[in-house]
Amino acid sequence: MRVLFVTHNVPRFDGDAAGSFVLRLAVALQSAGATVDILAPAAAGLAHEAMLEGVRIQRVRYASDSRMTLAYAGNMAEQVMSSWGGKLALLGMLRAMRRAVRLQIDAAARVGTPYDIVHAHWWFPSALALWRARRAGDPPLVITMHGSDVRLAQRTALAHPVMRAVLGEAARCTAVSGWLAEAARRIAPDVSIAVSPMPVDARYFAPAAEPSAVRRGILFVGRLNAQKGLADLLDAMVSPAMCAYDAERDGAPTSLHVVGDGPDGDALKIRATELGLTDRVCWYGALPQPALVPLYQGARALAIPSREEGLGLVAVEAQLCGTPVVAYADGGLIDVVRPEHGGTLVTVGDTRALGEALARLLANEITARELGMSARHEMLARFAPDAVADRYLTHYRQAVR
Repeated sequence: MRVLFVTHNVPRFDGDAAGSFVLRLAVALQSAGATVDILAPAAAGLAHEAMLEGVRIQRVRYASDSRMTLAYAGNMAEQVMSSWGGKLALLGMLRAMRRAVRLQIDAAARVGTPYDIVHAHWWFPSALALWRARRAGDPPLVITMHGSDVRLAQRTALAHPVMRAVLGEAARCTAVSGWLAEAARRIAPDVSIAVSPMPVDARYFAPAAEPSAVRRGILFVGRLNAQKGLADLLDAMVSPAMCAYDAERDGAPTSLHVVGDGPDGDALKIRATELGLTDRVCWYGALPQPALVPLYQGARALAIPSREEGLGLVAVEAQLCGTPVVAYADGGLIDVVRPEHGGTLVTVGDTRALGEALARLLANEITARELGMSARHEMLARFAPDAVADRYLTHYRQAVR
């Protein structure tokens, strides 16, 4: 089976976290016998064509180098909403991707190796670029929603009819979590949406070779914006339960390790200073995926106080490393962080409860390790690449039929 991925987010280099799950799915599909090509927007400094882990990726130019900034940074919506330059860049990207997909489909058909499936990741912008562009004989379209695309439609009523129309052209629609599928159904009730998460590479995300090593501190991995909730975690670090735990133990108070960047970075650092956390928070900035593994392995717990998370692959990665996760009971995190399998969920916005849950894990290393390993077994069963690839191959066959 030949599959063409269309996406605005896929790794730019080995270890890049941007859209890594898209590449993971492509690699898993190829391991299962399929052939996958990827079309993605260009960006300054990226080659027109590259091979990553055996998958061919073509980058499509849509503007000058200085304007090709919409993809890979996770801030496309902000750029488009904040300036006319962003809006023009978006129109250029949609037009360029539309043309590139047409050229790719036609070229494959001419040489006798036509695509069986076109798989668009995110209805906006990838599937939108293909809207009303299909011709008789084109391969079926599969659309996967990942989170930011559905949240965008939720915030913008004018996007609802467009989203319905775009999804209506697909032979098969999927969403990466049950919460996300239900949110999409509320906007497009006539569209059938299957729940199929993305894979995580269990080769890298695994417990440390020395399981007896002591885990310390709390870890946060995510964009520094309101949706990811680091401000709540900072408040939880000075909650009564956390202060009581720090007062009872000898040595330095509990540390917080923050991985990520984003528009609220400066404000969050000021907030940490106001709370007296200056010497307890380590700011790493954005890191490539390989650098995350030792941080997951060395943390007592990962905190994810996110709202409306599409799935929460960071939670999957941490739990594969045997690290327990404390998260808000919201969005796709409910699918991933399961109390019956070692996870801890607290009410959205309840920073006191968040602090209490973290303090419990900090106070009992054996319990934290047991919860983490229970979660690991669950993650392997649900997010291993071969299992996810099998599910998507089934979707593709159904779309072809």
